[in-house]
Amino acid sequence: MTPEAYQQLITELTRLTRRALPLFGIDQDVQIKLLSYSENAIFGITDAAGVPTAVVRVHRPAYHSPNAIRSELDWMAALRQAGIGTPRAWLGLDGDPLQTLATPTLGERTVTMFSWVAGHFAREDELEASMLRLGELSARMHRHARTWQRPPYFERPRWDQHGTIGPQAHWGHWVLSPGLDAAQTATLRHTAELLCARLDAFGTDPQRFGMIHADPRLANLLIEGDTTHIIDFDDCGIGWFLHDLGAALSFIEHIPACERLVMRWAEGYSRAGSLSEAEVAEFPTFVMQRRLQLLAWRGSHYETELAQSLDAEWVSATARMGAEYLCRMS
Repeated sequence: MTPEAYQQLITELTRLTRRALPLFGIDQDVQIKLLSYSENAIFGITDAAGVPTAVVRVHRPAYHSPNAIRSELDWMAALRQAGIGTPRAWLGLDGDPLQTLATPTLGERTVTMFSWVAGHFAREDELEASMLRLGELSARMHRHARTWQRPPYFERPRWDQHGTIGPQAHWGHWVLSPGLDAAQTATLRHTAELLCARLDAFGTDPQRFGMIHADPRLANLLIEGDTTHIIDFDDCGIGWFLHDLGAALSFIEHIPACERLVMRWAEGYSRAGSLSEAEVAEFPTFVMQRRLQLLAWRGSHYETELAQSLDAEWVSATARMGAEYLCRMS
């Protein structure tokens, strides 16, 4: 996608967002600002006084069905009722949190809206403290997930080895990521084979495998004093609970501080949950699985700024991680 085409797309999505506001009872005379564009387009809404009031999500077409989106919102609401900070979905004037609009160029799009969540994202000087928070929050969410009664229409993606790093993975196959050379590809093929073998042996016991956020990285953690909120449940689904550990380190798995951050996450997790020796032993497996999943995402989302920021050195670091994983876990 050229820069011109990207800007035109964002302009059209902004117009669609403005048209959607009255469906939720909001006057169109507000400020709309793009916050992020990846799977979906996320816009912040600011009132006439300059106060942030809401976030609008324009869903990517053919990514999640209406039942899948409703299942996501149901779990978010259930978590919030259990005392875990999540965004509150707005209902449209017709009582439905899902609103649909159509345009000649974008086709039909689903729109959802959430109340604004105050707070700041984790800063570089507080990564360890934030990982402690995230570990404890993940344990609370997993404990809730084990007893949550899913709605009869429940539908969410399955983030097992096939859904994350397989040829038909939800984000595409990692071998298609631009810039991989033959040696790197060979190393990572061996890595993926070992990963799948270890995940098969690890198993999908309900104490290890269930409803997960699937993307609880620090960029989705909002901190306000002693209060912690988790946002962006768009990828929530069924997977290993330890997938959320790997996701917590998204894009920074290769940095020297990674081992220390993993331990802080585990320390936080132990405040509200428990980790067996077998689970701790597989920490490297889930960190590596996530890295390969992100390599696939880089290839299938290369039009986004974030994917393009993952340069050749990031790809090389991924291959080095694979080689280290083979030495450590074979």
